[in-house]
Amino acid sequence: MPKLIIDDIPVEVAEGTTVLEAAQSVDIPIPHFCWHPALGKAGACRVCAVKMLEGPVKGIQMSCMLPVQEGMVVSTTDPEAVAMRRAVIEWLMINHPHDCPVCDEGGECQLQDFTIAGGHGIRRYSGKKRTHVNQYLGPYIEHEMNRCIQCYRCVRFYQEYAGGTDFGVMGSAGRVYFGRFQEGQLESPFSGNLVDICPTGVFTDKTARFRARYWDYDMAPSVCPHCSLGCNTTPVARYRELLKTVARRNEAVNDWFICDRGRFSNSVVNDPLRPRRAVVDSRETGVAEALEALQLRIRDIEEQYGPGSIAVVGSSRMAQEAAELLPQLAHRIGAGALCFSTTRKEQVETLALLELLSAGRSASQQDVRNSDCIVIYGCDPLNEAPMMAMAARQAWRAGAKVYLIGQGISLPCEVTECTALEDVPLAEAERPIIICNVSVRVELLDKLQESHSHLKIAGLFPAANSFGAAQVMRETGAISLEEALADGEIKGIIAIEADIPAALLDGIPFVAALDWLAAAAVQAAQIVIPTTAWVEMDGSYINYEGRAQQFSKVMNPGVPIKGLDPNGHPPHSHRTVAPGGEALPAWQLLATLIKLLDDDSRGLS
Repeated sequence: MPKLIIDDIPVEVAEGTTVLEAAQSVDIPIPHFCWHPALGKAGACRVCAVKMLEGPVKGIQMSCMLPVQEGMVVSTTDPEAVAMRRAVIEWLMINHPHDCPVCDEGGECQLQDFTIAGGHGIRRYSGKKRTHVNQYLGPYIEHEMNRCIQCYRCVRFYQEYAGGTDFGVMGSAGRVYFGRFQEGQLESPFSGNLVDICPTGVFTDKTARFRARYWDYDMAPSVCPHCSLGCNTTPVARYRELLKTVARRNEAVNDWFICDRGRFSNSVVNDPLRPRRAVVDSRETGVAEALEALQLRIRDIEEQYGPGSIAVVGSSRMAQEAAELLPQLAHRIGAGALCFSTTRKEQVETLALLELLSAGRSASQQDVRNSDCIVIYGCDPLNEAPMMAMAARQAWRAGAKVYLIGQGISLPCEVTECTALEDVPLAEAERPIIICNVSVRVELLDKLQESHSHLKIAGLFPAANSFGAAQVMRETGAISLEEALADGEIKGIIAIEADIPAALLDGIPFVAALDWLAAAAVQAAQIVIPTTAWVEMDGSYINYEGRAQQFSKVMNPGVPIKGLDPNGHPPHSHRTVAPGGEALPAWQLLATLIKLLDDDSRGLS
C-alpha cells in the first residue's frame, strides 16, 4: 500500500486510490464537482487542484485524476493551488446566474459552498452571460440549464451508470447543453437521481419546488416502503407534509441511489382522503373512545357468534413491531384465525421463498453488484424492484454475464436469453446469483444450491416487510384470509393495515380497520382508527434478504397546513393536537387494545 503525505499528515491507502480520495480519508476537504464516488473521475471541472511538492509528480495537478504513488508530498493549501481553485470558480461563475434566493438548490448547493470556501466574492466580468432555453423533462424534474457548470455528472450517471438513452450532452465549448433532442418526460426509472447528483440547481425536484429551504426541513433516516429491497432514504417534510424523498447512502443495500418509485411516491402520505379521525358507526370520535368501542364490540361478537368468530388480519406492509404484536392480540381474543395474507397461493409462495432464503444464501444488492454471473428467473426486476435491475447493470458493467430465462423482460443491460436454468453455466462462475420472486419453483432452486455451493439467491417479495411478516406467519401457524372465511365461521374482521379485497368483506357483520390508507377495509368498517404512515413513526422493516433496518420519525401526523385552507393558513382555533393528528403507530394501538382486553378480563373475573 503506497504511503504519502498530505498537508503534513502521513497517509497510507490502497493501490489505485486517487489523491482526492486519500485526502478525504483523513478529513482533508478538496473542492470538487465532476468527481463522485459512484461515478469515478472525469477531470472536467478542474477545481480539485493541489500542489505536488515532492515525489514522482510535481507541480499543480488535478487530485481526482492522479493515483496515489509512494513518496508523494501533497499540499492543498499552497498559494498556487489555492489561486488555481479560485480562478476556476471565477470562470464557472462568469455565466452562472446569481439567483440563489430563488433557486431550490440554495442552502444545499456545492457551488455555493466552494465559491465561498474558495474566497471568490467580487465579480469582475461585465459582459453578457450565456443563456440557454430550458426543457420540459416531465412532472418530477425541473430543468434550469443556465446554472450548469459542465461537470458532466448528470450524463455520466444517466447514460453510463443507469443505462438511459433519452438524455445526453450536446454542443461544444461554452455551448454545451445537457438535455433531450426533444423535450418530454425522462424515460429512465432512475431519472430522479439527477436531482441528487447535480452539484448545482440545474435539476431540482419539481414536486417540492419553492416549498422550503434546507434549514427548514424536517428530516430523519428512513427505509423505502415501496418494495422489498429496503433502500435507505431520507424523507423531507415541512408542516406535516411530505415534500420529497432523497437517497441515503448504504453500500450494502442501495449504495448511493434510489429509483423514481421510491422518490416520487409521496402523494399517498399527503392524500386528503387518508383516514385522519377515528370513526365509530359513522360518527367521528377520539382514538381512545374508538379503542374502547372496539373492545366492547369484540366481546359482543364473541357472545353473539361464539368463540373463534373473529379473524385478525395484518399484511406485509405493516412495520415489524406491529407484526410481532398481532399474534398476541389474536391469542388474547381467542381469534378463529390469524392472517397475514389474503390468498392461499400468496401464503404458500411466500413461506416457500422464506425457507429457501433462511439458509443463509440470500444475496444483497452489494452481492449482486459484485457478481460475475446473474440469472433473471421468473421475475421482472425493473418493475418489481427497480434498484435490483440497477444492481444487475453495475455487475454487467464490471464484466458479469446476465442471463434471462424467458422473454419480454426489459433490463438496462445486455442479456443472454436462455430457455431453462440448466442452460446457464453456473459452474463456471465464482459468484453466481439468481434473481427471482415468490412465484419461482423453489424446489428447483433448492436443488441448484445443493449442487452449486457458491450460488446465492436474491428473492423479491411483494412488500416492504414481507420477510418479517412471513417469519411471524411461519412461527404462529397463521393461515390466509381466504382459508379462514371458507367455512363461514368468521363473523368479524379486525384489519390492521391490511389490503383486503372488497369481495372478501361482503357478508361479514363486523369489520374494524386500523390503517393510514383509504383501503377497502376502511370503507367497509364500522370502526376505523387511524394509524401513522412510516414517516410519522419509529419502526423497522425486514427486507428480502432478512436484513432488519430501522426507520425514524420524520414528521408529526396530521393534516398538512397546505390542505387545511386554500391559502395555506393554519386553523384559527387553538388546540394542543394538530387537526387529524391523533393517529398513532399500529403497534401502539395494538398494545393499548391488548391492555384494555386484559383489564376487562380481570374485571370480569
